[in-house]
Amino acid sequence: MMGWLEFRTVVAVSAVLRVALIVYGEWQDTHMEVRYTDIDYTVFSDAASLVAAGKSPFERSTYRYSPLLAFLLLANSVLHRSWGKFIFSAADLLVGLFIRKIMKLRGVPEDLSMISVMAWLFNPFTFTIGTRGNCEPIVCALILWVFICLMNGRVLQAAFWYGLVVHFRVYPIIYALPILLILDPHVFRPGQKPSLQRWEHQQESPQSSFKTRISYLLQPWLIVKTAFTRDRILFSLISGSIFFLFTGLFYHLYGWDFLHESLLYHLTRTDPRHNFSIYFYHIYLQYENKISVFEKLISFLPQLIVQLVLILSFAQDLPFCCFVQTVSFVAFNKVMTAQYFVWFFCLLPLSLAWSNMKLKWKGLSCIALWVGGQLHWLWWGYMHEFKGRNVFLQLWAAGIMFLSANTYVLVSLINHHRCSPVFTRMEKTFKGAKKLK
Repeated sequence: MMGWLEFRTVVAVSAVLRVALIVYGEWQDTHMEVRYTDIDYTVFSDAASLVAAGKSPFERSTYRYSPLLAFLLLANSVLHRSWGKFIFSAADLLVGLFIRKIMKLRGVPEDLSMISVMAWLFNPFTFTIGTRGNCEPIVCALILWVFICLMNGRVLQAAFWYGLVVHFRVYPIIYALPILLILDPHVFRPGQKPSLQRWEHQQESPQSSFKTRISYLLQPWLIVKTAFTRDRILFSLISGSIFFLFTGLFYHLYGWDFLHESLLYHLTRTDPRHNFSIYFYHIYLQYENKISVFEKLISFLPQLIVQLVLILSFAQDLPFCCFVQTVSFVAFNKVMTAQYFVWFFCLLPLSLAWSNMKLKWKGLSCIALWVGGQLHWLWWGYMHEFKGRNVFLQLWAAGIMFLSANTYVLVSLINHHRCSPVFTRMEKTFKGAKKLK
């Protein structure tokens, strides 16, 4: 009872903090030159106003999101312009609730569970995201809800929400392969709820997991025999159908503008400014010459290689797999902005209970290196944007240093993680039962 009371107190304090920041943001926007509200929120609101007037949200330049977001913010022009901020902040709190739910399902002790929840709710970066008007908390909440559905054996429901979240924001498509891999016929059986591996259970090393998957891939007949299972086929069909249903609907309503701005644009996006990516300088130099489609697509190759290695190593430990996937995806992306960091911040708390990294000094050194890499880049970004200095080489070098910092932190987290599959294979349970007899 005390644990639940403590959790309610934490959530209440978090909610008050977010309401206070939204109110403060209104004041700052009115009285100060530098606005608190994210420029993207203005774009969302303008798109919602266009929808309310019966027009296309894509008439607003730089609106490159699903029309669902514009529909969600219709009340901005009816109730109050901060309506969307309250929606995003509510989703932010929901993420904290879902983190606690996942920790309880996996049998994590209450103290570690609360640390995980607070790592999200009181992260300065995350509690400002929603209050400034960024929609990423909605995506984070949907992804965690997919995990909860899978852990409770609700595969069809998980498929529905996964198809919806990929339509809403394209990047969660990178989680498709690890999700399909964990839909193991020895775990998900008709009429049975999957057995979750408890927190106390002995974990296997990532090296042994990787070797197991490589040996599996070297047996083509085994792949064919086990790949096309009932749950994997249903998950693929339902999630794909939901994705194409919404995509087809909005294509019917808004035509090519929707398809290009909401989906295709993100495959070939280039951004010569406000970009942490190591591709920044190349994009800047080639921007006027129009970078070829081949060059844009080839930049995905490093991401693809790293993604496959991580999936083969950690797929059975789904939350950690998605976390390291997201960190590497963002780090190697050809465009990297600060809002992308929230994509993996919502997944980090799900892995803290399985990390043997000590906050002092290894943890602090990782935090300092990652934050320092950002600040170093931002200093040169400030010199360029506000002082008009020609510091493109320094910005590029800072991007390389930030990639190095991300790589070091990622490797450190992997080395200190105790790999723990989410589910227990049924055949092992049966063997154990026979031995007891």
